[in-house]
Amino acid sequence: MTIKTVGMISSYSALEKRADWLWQQTPHPFGTWGNIQIKTAASKPDFLLMYQFDFPQPQQPKSWLNKLRKPQSKPEQNIPSLLRKVPQERIIYLLREPPLDEIVELNKHNYQKAQQYCGYISGPDDFAPTPNYMPAIWYHSNTFQDLDKLPPPEKIAPCSWITSGINRTENHRQRLQFLKSLQENEIKFDLYGRDLPNWSNPSGELGNKWYGMAPYYYNLSIENYADNDWYVSEKLWDALLAWCLPIYYGGSAADKLLPPGSFLRLPSLDEKGIAYIKEVTATPDAWYEAKDAIAEARQVILHKLNLLNWLSDFVAKF
Repeated sequence: MTIKTVGMISSYSALEKRADWLWQQTPHPFGTWGNIQIKTAASKPDFLLMYQFDFPQPQQPKSWLNKLRKPQSKPEQNIPSLLRKVPQERIIYLLREPPLDEIVELNKHNYQKAQQYCGYISGPDDFAPTPNYMPAIWYHSNTFQDLDKLPPPEKIAPCSWITSGINRTENHRQRLQFLKSLQENEIKFDLYGRDLPNWSNPSGELGNKWYGMAPYYYNLSIENYADNDWYVSEKLWDALLAWCLPIYYGGSAADKLLPPGSFLRLPSLDEKGIAYIKEVTATPDAWYEAKDAIAEARQVILHKLNLLNWLSDFVAKF
């Protein structure tokens, strides 16, 4: 079998120089999965993944995402020079940001521009040329073999939440208000994350999400967007891979992708949701009841929903 290389470009600044991006998502060395090898900086890749890439536009709208993305060159003619002479039909555009009101026009702009350069264009919303779920990535530093084979870690604490203090959209402000309500109602959980407000009494940032999830029975997995049938993010994958039972707030995509009983549905971000969390986390009973479903969901994430597996299936069509 001939291994095809997949290069990558992104507007996420943290990924710009990551030679080992996704390498932890395969049991094989150097990012190999089936018929592909992910090599982000390959000079002459067989395929190119444009992963949340922002195309230049006349006037960049102000967005909280700008802090995470590297600035793009303004001239449109610079784009072909980034594509490493990969044929258009072998260039994949995957947008992973949800269609929040504050950035939906930017997403639409990216889809429109991608059609000039890419053979496949997808994103988790109805505006995309091919609406689809975003293939899974996760943010544990553990090896694939450990995640795949090791039994559940020891659980000693009831519940955690890993989030951030970003408040630049209405959805983020709603999430922070729910956090405040949880604490005012003295719901017991440990909070981790970056840029959290002082009033939230956070436990600090984490270099590896595993340490803020694995010792807990439950994890609050609250999406920034819950209003369509496509969007689901690593918040759910990370919790399940750490053998947590997620208390999940999000759209219906998760129900279509994961086995029944592998996560709990948080009904709302209000008093009803607070009461639900308090009741569930009072005992580990729900975790024990869901243990087999969690194990099944983990295998689905690792082997089926995995972005590397998705890329391998795409390449196999050529």
